[in-house]
Amino acid sequence: MRAPTNGKRKKDGFRENVRVIVQALIIAVVIRTFLFQPFDIPSGSMKATLLIGDFLFVSKYSYGYTHYSFPFSPPLFHGRILASEPQRGDVVVFRYPKHDSIDYIKRVIGLPGDRIQVIDSLLYINGEPVKRERIDDFIDNDNGLATPVKRWRETLPNGVSYTTLELSETGPFNNTPVYEVPPDHYFMMGDNRDNSADSRVLDAVGYVPFENLIGRAQIIFFSLRDGTSAWQVWRWPWAIRWGRLFTIVR
Repeated sequence: MRAPTNGKRKKDGFRENVRVIVQALIIAVVIRTFLFQPFDIPSGSMKATLLIGDFLFVSKYSYGYTHYSFPFSPPLFHGRILASEPQRGDVVVFRYPKHDSIDYIKRVIGLPGDRIQVIDSLLYINGEPVKRERIDDFIDNDNGLATPVKRWRETLPNGVSYTTLELSETGPFNNTPVYEVPPDHYFMMGDNRDNSADSRVLDAVGYVPFENLIGRAQIIFFSLRDGTSAWQVWRWPWAIRWGRLFTIVR
């Protein structure tokens, strides 16, 4: 029996490498589609819960699956499969209703049928004020300047508690009309209340259809200070926010 030649061994090795790569890609696509998808935070609309430069995993199974769950969002079907409704207070990634190729991340404030309003910066749900208490200031280090920002702890009727920021007492959305959330839609707000384009802006984000929800933000797995790109690995030892790694999103 003749021993395999060097050429045959190289060809077999190449085929094995291709097979391993294809299998790894298939596993990655399955995980990304059905289990977890990574996202990064490009804006400050969810401060201080999420910061620019945070990288987090979003659970794709939390609310079931739509065609937006799949890579490139092929229009294979409408509605949701294995649907499960979000809870008030969930931090959710969704497709921007006006341009559904864009991902947004906000907090669920209003459920279908709710009436939402802001009066003098205080949130009202179905005519009842949401409990909030003043806590220590958030120190915003954007642009290299340490700026104190008013911070509040807000507690929703279902007991979910989180912090919000108030940059101004006279912001354009500190007093709003009553928003009536339509069936199968949700009302989203950013935690950085005066610096968030969200459902309060009806001609932009507005009410978010259930079908547009991608998943629930679960855990921050990596975080870089604002102004540092992920590819700048030589800056990581000084740029990584070590205290934010592997923290649960609440």
